[in-house]
Amino acid sequence: QVQLVESGGGLVQAGGSLRLSCTASGRTFSSYAVGWFRATPGKEREFAAAISWSGGSRSYADSVKGRFTISRVNPKNTVYLQMNSLEPEDTAVYYCAATNRAGVRIRPTEYDYWGQGTQVTVSS
Repeated sequence: QVQLVESGGGLVQAGGSLRLSCTASGRTFSSYAVGWFRATPGKEREFAAAISWSGGSRSYADSVKGRFTISRVNPKNTVYLQMNSLEPEDTAVYYCAATNRAGVRIRPTEYDYWGQGTQVTVSS
């Protein structure tokens, strides 16, 4: 089992920045690929970014490319999502998820473990 806890969400003005953290406990986190997804009421969970277990491969949704950066520090069991130039459309609950499948994964169904989420609100 892997337990995931997100932190770093909050309220920020448009154009501002936030850094989300996803900290894991349980099995060896360094062998898991991690993704960040986001959800708003009435919409399905949307892929934002993903990183392979080594950090050597990353993938981003077109809507966040160039503004968000995913990274990981395996000795700290932590994956980060640096979010810059935030827009009101980025407002959502952000979830991190982990999978032991190889590579980077962009579909929620490919992930086995999920955190509880952290709210990000961007005001205009």
